[in-house]
Amino acid sequence: MVQRRVRVDKLYTPMHVLHDAVLVVENGKVVGLEEGGSFDVDYRGYSAAPGLVDTHTHGCGGIEVTLIKATNELGKLAECYAKFGVTSFLPTTVSASHETLMRVAGVIRQYKGDGVKGARVLGLNLEGPYINPKRKGAQNPSVIRLPNVHEFNQYYEESGGLIRVMTIAPEVEGALSLIQHLSSIGVIPSIGHTDADYGTVMKAITLGASRATHLFDAMTGIHHRELGAAMALLDSEDVYIELITDLIHLKPETILFALKYAGLHRVLAVTDSISAAGLGEGEYELGGLRVIVKGGRATLPDGTLAGSVLTMDNALKNLVKIGLRLSDALRLTSTNPAQSIGESNIGCLKPGCLADFIILDDDLRVMATYVNGSIVYASEI
Repeated sequence: MVQRRVRVDKLYTPMHVLHDAVLVVENGKVVGLEEGGSFDVDYRGYSAAPGLVDTHTHGCGGIEVTLIKATNELGKLAECYAKFGVTSFLPTTVSASHETLMRVAGVIRQYKGDGVKGARVLGLNLEGPYINPKRKGAQNPSVIRLPNVHEFNQYYEESGGLIRVMTIAPEVEGALSLIQHLSSIGVIPSIGHTDADYGTVMKAITLGASRATHLFDAMTGIHHRELGAAMALLDSEDVYIELITDLIHLKPETILFALKYAGLHRVLAVTDSISAAGLGEGEYELGGLRVIVKGGRATLPDGTLAGSVLTMDNALKNLVKIGLRLSDALRLTSTNPAQSIGESNIGCLKPGCLADFIILDDDLRVMATYVNGSIVYASEI
C-alpha cells in the first residue's frame, strides 16, 4: 500500500507538539510520527493538527439538516464542513414533526459517502422534540411534545441505529424513563432546553444523562439560592459540557469559568450552526421559523438567538483569542468532541488514529483538510 509522508513545521497530537515533523500515513491511518526524515508532501511553514469535530450543527452552506430529503444533500453538507477544517460531524435536527424526523433518520441510514470529498458523517443528533416549551429558544413550539419511548424507537430503527445523542428536558413527563432507555441502548441523553432544578438534573444524570446541550443557553442558570441545571451539569464529573464558542452566546469570562470549574477534559466546543454558516447576511429558516442573520448574529424576529453562523475553524480561533493555548483549543474542538460520543480514533494524531487532519497557517486559517489520508479541501490562497 502507498505510504504518504507529510512534512510540517509543527504537529499537534494535540496534547503534544512535534517540531520539523513528518506525519506518516498508510491505509487511511496514522502509522508514525517522526522528527525530520524524508517526505513526499511538503507543508513546511505550516502546522498539522487533528481534524475538527462538530457534534452539534444544524446546517452549513444553505443546507439545513432538518430539511434534508436525500443523501446528496448530506454529501453537500459534508463538503461544506470540510472547508472549515471539519473532518467529522454529527448532523443535528431541531424539534420537528414525526414524519420529518423519520425522513431525516432514513437519509442518515442510507448515506454511504461514496464519491463525497468531505467530512465524515458520524450519525445523528436529535435536539428535541422532547424539550420544555418554556425553554424552547428558537425551536418551533407546535412540534414540541412529551417523551415517547415507542416513537423514539421508530426513529432509532429508521436510522439503522445511528442516533448518537438526544437532547431531553428531564422534568417533563416521561423524560426519566426515556433517559434510562437511551442510556441502555448506547444513545447519549443530553440535558438541554430545560427548566429543571438542580435535584432533577442530578437524578437524570444518575439515570444515564451524560452531556449538556449548549451549557447556560436555554436552561436554568446559577443563582446563589436556586442552583439550576447549569450548576448540576458542571458539578458532575461524568458529564461532557457543550459550549457555543462564538463569543455571542457566551462571554469569554463565562467560557473560562466553565473550563476552570469543569476541567479541560470535560468541555467541548460546538457551533450550533444553522444553514447560514459559511454564507452572508440575510433571511434563513430553522425548523420552520424565520431567522435573520445580521452582524454575525442569527436571531428570530423577536431577537431570540437562533443557533449561530459559527464555523469550527472560527470556534478554534475564538478559544485562542480568549487566552487558551492552541493545543488546548484543539482539544476542545477535536479530541473532546470525539471522545464525548465514544470515538477514540478521531480527534487525534498518533499511531492508530484515523488520518483525519488539517493544515493551518500561522493565523489558524485552514489551508487543507484530509479525511482518511486523502485531501478533501485545499485553499486557493
